[in-house]
Amino acid sequence: MGSELWPQVEALLGRVERPVRYIDTEWGVRRKPRAEHRSVLLYPDTYEVGQANQGLAILYDRLNSTEGLAAERAYVPWVDMASEMRAAAVPLFSLESCEPVAGFDMVGITLPYELTYTNVLEALDLAGIPLHASERGERDPLVVGGGPCAYNPEPMAAFFDAILIGEGEDAVVDIVCAHRDAKRSGASRAEVLERLSGLPGVYVPLLYRAAARGGVEPIGTAPPVVTKRAVTDLGARRPPLCPIVPYMDVVHDRLTVEVTRGCTRGCRFCQAGMVYRPVRERTADDIVRDVMEGLRCTGYEEVSLTSLSTTDHSQLEEVLRRLTNRLEESGVTISLPSLRVDAFSVSMARLASGGRKSGLTFAPEAGTQRLRDVINKNVSEEDLIETVSRAFAAGWRRVKLYFMIGLPTETDDDIAGIGALVARVQRTARDAVPASDRGSVRIGVSVSTFVPKAHTPFQWDGQVPMDEILRRQELLRSATPRKGVDLSWHDADVSFLEGVIARGDRDLSRVIEHAWRAGARFDAWGEQFDLGIWHDAFASAGVDPVAIATRSYAHDEQLPWAQISSGVSERYLWSERQRALAGVVTEDCSFDACTGCDACGTLGVDIMLGGGSRGGR
Repeated sequence: MGSELWPQVEALLGRVERPVRYIDTEWGVRRKPRAEHRSVLLYPDTYEVGQANQGLAILYDRLNSTEGLAAERAYVPWVDMASEMRAAAVPLFSLESCEPVAGFDMVGITLPYELTYTNVLEALDLAGIPLHASERGERDPLVVGGGPCAYNPEPMAAFFDAILIGEGEDAVVDIVCAHRDAKRSGASRAEVLERLSGLPGVYVPLLYRAAARGGVEPIGTAPPVVTKRAVTDLGARRPPLCPIVPYMDVVHDRLTVEVTRGCTRGCRFCQAGMVYRPVRERTADDIVRDVMEGLRCTGYEEVSLTSLSTTDHSQLEEVLRRLTNRLEESGVTISLPSLRVDAFSVSMARLASGGRKSGLTFAPEAGTQRLRDVINKNVSEEDLIETVSRAFAAGWRRVKLYFMIGLPTETDDDIAGIGALVARVQRTARDAVPASDRGSVRIGVSVSTFVPKAHTPFQWDGQVPMDEILRRQELLRSATPRKGVDLSWHDADVSFLEGVIARGDRDLSRVIEHAWRAGARFDAWGEQFDLGIWHDAFASAGVDPVAIATRSYAHDEQLPWAQISSGVSERYLWSERQRALAGVVTEDCSFDACTGCDACGTLGVDIMLGGGSRGGR
């Protein structure tokens, strides 16, 4: 670190916990100090959370692999370091060069989760960048957002110059080059934003205003609807093969290789399953090649094959067999982040685990078949029971089950059904193992609260009120076996706030700013979260959070995010909602006929399975 700022930063490190969060020179760092255009990629959480983010790793590699462009990293300092930085007048800095973030050409901020939004304001304030896009001048960096939460950009619209909707590998280079070229030509900030709004997938909030009928409408030449960017050929670009290896333990501290993007299982509550369509696979040859190269470069002892539904990859068993053969006696293990009950096989699980029986995770989501049909979770109770029986007979002794409460049409019978299903799983597991092992059988049960998300069939539905969620949690507690079962659930107040922000409009910008100024930050961390601060912020901004969270929309009402398209048509989403209310399931188009979601045609992407095209379905 040769920056003039480094001695000031170094002087603070002895007074904070985990000072390793604020230094660099990790293995795999890229440096291009003389690049014509320099960006900072900022994750709105601590280093150990953000460093594990696969999306930012891809963008970091993409920009640094492009001639004339450079990218560095920044994270939000923990509360102790932020306090020390403010006291010493040390601005937010990048890791690679330890230079002020405000001195870069562009700051790219991912939006991974609604409860990181106050951290975005914390980062901008620490950097000395005006919070509001409308207040930034010609010398301020361009602030660009993106990520999963960008599909409803309105709660954060006031704070971003531009927001990328969709996938960033190609789009990030287009955005940076457009900004570089505009600066070369002497374009003003307003002219830069006009140019960016002409790029596919780029939403410029300042070029939209509140509409009388609800939502927003474009000003001037801005497009009325911004459709997401999608990578048309996942195999055309290799993932980062020499990613940064951190000094400290981070979340998911292992090599990650994306095997599939998108999911067409069609769970009606799942935003990722809708907005990341269509499914695109990388070939078995590419996956094996990149895993081996990544392990050689990093020295990791674990590799994760990532996707929304890894077991759906058409060549997964071949991939696992080839990797197992190559990694035999190396000590390297392979992990699959998601298993489906109906795609589970003992042989595949053995290949992935390297013979170790650590534990299995499945997500039935609902306790009754009626409700599983409503949410289009095409898994039966018998599927789960058969899978548990085979797995425990083969040597596994622990399983974790994920459920959700507060789903549309849910009744008390559905809540009780969770407890009954857990009890049956427990009996099945015990019956499948020798009598001497029955004491080691453990069932983990994790229960989240349904949050209606934009661009899903349930986007028109309101969230169940918090007092009712608390009642249902108590009902669940009484219905679930105690002995041998570890039951946990998400805090209802956290899910409530997530629901409010996820469904909000531009009025939420004022609330988020009020909350941050009152001390809200790191809201996703239990020890930092304070719902009282947020209630005061809602009151100060004159916004009713309960009305936002619980409101149901009619089909002809304007949604706050209507100017954004994921490529999946509103017609399809509404049709899926009607099928949900009728309890009718929709098959997965990867294994059956096209279901007519329109993503392939809208986005110009051919379905790629096992390296072959299945376009035109």
